[in-house]
Amino acid sequence: MIQEILQSNQFIMLMALLLIVSIIVTKFSSRLGVPSLVLFILVGMMVGNEGLGFINFDNPEIAQLVGVIALIIILFEGGMLTKWKDIRPVIAPSLTLATVGVVLTTGIVAVAAKYVLHIGWVEAMLVGAIVGSTDAAAVFAVLKGKNVDGKLEATLEAESGTNDPMAVFLTISFIQLLTVDQVNIFGMVGSFFWQMGAGLVVGAAIGYGASFALNRINLDSSGLYPLFALGFAFLSYGASSLLQASGLLAVYVTAVIIGNAELAYRYSILRFHEGFGWMAQILMFIILGLFVTPSEVFTWPVMSGGLLIAGVLIFIARPAAAFLSLSGFSFTWREKVFLSWAGVRGAVPIVLAIFPMLADIANSQVIFNVVFFTVLTSALIQGSSITWMADRFKLVSDKLGNPIHSLELISIGKANVEMIEFEVTPRNVVVGQKLEDMELPDRALINAIIRKGDVITPYGQTEIKAGDTLYILVSRKNKKEVKKVLEAVTDHGYHEKSRA
Repeated sequence: MIQEILQSNQFIMLMALLLIVSIIVTKFSSRLGVPSLVLFILVGMMVGNEGLGFINFDNPEIAQLVGVIALIIILFEGGMLTKWKDIRPVIAPSLTLATVGVVLTTGIVAVAAKYVLHIGWVEAMLVGAIVGSTDAAAVFAVLKGKNVDGKLEATLEAESGTNDPMAVFLTISFIQLLTVDQVNIFGMVGSFFWQMGAGLVVGAAIGYGASFALNRINLDSSGLYPLFALGFAFLSYGASSLLQASGLLAVYVTAVIIGNAELAYRYSILRFHEGFGWMAQILMFIILGLFVTPSEVFTWPVMSGGLLIAGVLIFIARPAAAFLSLSGFSFTWREKVFLSWAGVRGAVPIVLAIFPMLADIANSQVIFNVVFFTVLTSALIQGSSITWMADRFKLVSDKLGNPIHSLELISIGKANVEMIEFEVTPRNVVVGQKLEDMELPDRALINAIIRKGDVITPYGQTEIKAGDTLYILVSRKNKKEVKKVLEAVTDHGYHEKSRA
């Protein structure tokens, strides 16, 4: 028994060190311009059986389970930060990329996989389907903090949040063609539309129900609200999966609805899921790094095949899919080139590459190794150069957004009031106004102003200036009216993009 306790303690110690090292790695990733997911994978490979030998992990079932759970958390966090008013104008092109674009990418990559890997056509189509979709975890992580044009950022986020159903459908369909003697093609097509439709309906229903519950149920502690919201994320995935619908699509839809609703304790929920999303990314990519066998991946046949397939994917398949899918929409050729380049692959293709191994498909290990190296190449080349590409094509935007955060005050949590934090931009109408002239509701009070690092005690004659950060105490029922006043902008040819 003592030996088991010692082993448990050693495991806990190792997990602590991995978590600390992984978080420190994120700092280096931003300085080196390398996506953090690549470094997380390298950490997993380093402590694995062929690295330092601390952990021996080769269980595909557990790797798949961890990957799916992590993707639920990451999609939920990303969806809550997605603003409906931003993605609404680009829903049509995003869905076209998520469906037609994935099919086109699958077909083009399949041709390369057929002749590069010397496998059958169905197996080649399986490889194309696995790498056919962009990855929400990678896209959200790569775009976070980047000043990419809002329209393009919304298109990429919506595409990555909705293209998993098509990739999963194609992957499972080709696995069935390889393992089942007779397959009903019409049934498979009908299954896809059911997965998309039912996933959308389930996600929307749970999203609206969750928003209502989060606002109406008065919990004893504000710390329970983030966990309450997370429970609805897993409920969305579980309920849709039981109905044979797309669980990941349902999670994303649920998150978008919750994130765009007026929520009590919104700030606590978002901050919790931001940290939990990072935790999920770290865990998922370390597990995937542990699962891979470096001596099999970093061999000349796999590396040369992976480089060729990655080259076709990055420079031929994705651009062709993007230009053809977006041909009927109002995107310039520069924007299409950028959307082509920003189609980063990540965790989803690696998790899907585990499916053939679970189904005992011939050449499944070769497929996994090649897909892993292809994804690693895509993340390194595309992920590290998105900012450069946006700058080169002049597709960056000025800081138009002024975030409104609600700072929940635990001591007055039962009083149904919140503290709003608002950063004033030059375009806001309130610039130049005196506090006594602001048309705020009677139950709203500006408590403090932060100006150039100094705290200013507000009074009636205090004039609001651009760059000020206002702290406003307001009742929840008047919160929307206060936000309307704060977000009003001057009409100088464009409007501010709010991240409320």
